[in-house]
Amino acid sequence: MVIMMRAVLAATALALSLPTAAYAADQPAAVPQVLPMGAAVSALPLAAEDRTGYQRTSFKHWNAGEIPADGCNTRAEVLLSEAVEYPEIGPGCALTGGVWWSYYDDTTVTDASKLDIDHMVPLAEAWDSK
Repeated sequence: MVIMMRAVLAATALALSLPTAAYAADQPAAVPQVLPMGAAVSALPLAAEDRTGYQRTSFKHWNAGEIPADGCNTRAEVLLSEAVEYPEIGPGCALTGGVWWSYYDDTTVTDASKLDIDHMVPLAEAWDSK
């Protein structure tokens, strides 16, 4: 949840910084503009989706993490980095304990299995919409 909120905020900041023709006409192209949400969304380009060249196998699913020898995959690495109270790391990077804070509903989460750490947009959709 924490990671998804950060990705949403990053995507919103990107969308809000895209200039539209009306705003860009008065500003140098190199200066990012903060736009109202409707103007930012209107500035997004529209094009036909194209899956040419997409192969799911080109994208690794949970990789070995920063230290492959510790047994922690990417999911565990994210959980460790986002913990408000650090969990204990057992053999094979089994995480026990720990506390995380949910930006979405302002609650704490003590069961890591209740946290979604995944793609905000499915890979094939992101590829099609590049």
